[in-house]
Amino acid sequence: MEVLGRVKANRLRLREAAEMLELSYRQAKRIWARYRTGGAKALQHGNCGRVSNRAYTAKFRAAVLQQVQARYEDFGATLAAEHLASDDGLEVHAETLRRWRKEAGLWQRQRRREAKAHFGELVQMDGSFHEWLEEREPRGCLMHMVDDATTKALGCFSEEETIWAAAGVLRRWIERYGVPQALYTDWKNVYVRPPNAEERERGEPAVTQFGRMCAKLGIRIIAASSPQAKGPVERAHGTHQDRLVKKLRPGSRTTTRPTPTWRSTISPNTTAVTRTRPWPQPIITGDGRRRGNWTKSSGWRKNEW
Repeated sequence: MEVLGRVKANRLRLREAAEMLELSYRQAKRIWARYRTGGAKALQHGNCGRVSNRAYTAKFRAAVLQQVQARYEDFGATLAAEHLASDDGLEVHAETLRRWRKEAGLWQRQRRREAKAHFGELVQMDGSFHEWLEEREPRGCLMHMVDDATTKALGCFSEEETIWAAAGVLRRWIERYGVPQALYTDWKNVYVRPPNAEERERGEPAVTQFGRMCAKLGIRIIAASSPQAKGPVERAHGTHQDRLVKKLRPGSRTTTRPTPTWRSTISPNTTAVTRTRPWPQPIITGDGRRRGNWTKSSGWRKNEW
């Protein structure tokens, strides 16, 4: 439009306009003739605003939405489209069904769990197995903790995701930031476990050794139902598997110095070497962490490390 307007005002020649529009001169002449007779509206496609010949009828659309509202209200678009085709004989594309449901107000995107408001209110913990030192050493595990409110992180290396590896990274978190109110973990036996027959018979809760340590510190363990529920720590795994591996290469300018054994590779904060931007602030000023002598309250001795 702007180019043709300049041609109309005699500020640009048609051949120059054709070069700017990346069209041949003959095509530019045809477009210019349409614009000169009908204006900007003449440049629209002839079918613009018309109903497609392949469009579904209004009756079919109403029947589909009626079935969705009656039987498949909590179904996703893809699953609902499959059942409509197999059970009801109503074949419709999943994306078309999703658009219809949005327009009819029958579709709402599932909301993610909202982050906690205070620092230390909930800290996510997980282990990430990867070849952190590439071919120089066997695969290791990065024990990683991420605060849910601010995404502030801390990590330590270990050979496996064991109870003492989890206790080690938790100890360093407490020494630096204080005792968190709750840990968000997965369902590995390191953190939580199902009760055995004797515990079910006596009605006792199943507690792991790591769970007993956390109970003495007043830390509640919450087991996530899926990896997606621990979004911040899972996304951080991908970031570190890309960036931290490069920073651990010999000769790289980093505060972490890899050595032949995983235990001596532990850094006070290995994730700090990949973070150059300031950490996000919590939603509400203040925090939910607690300070105190954790070695005395938990019964752990420093010489055990």
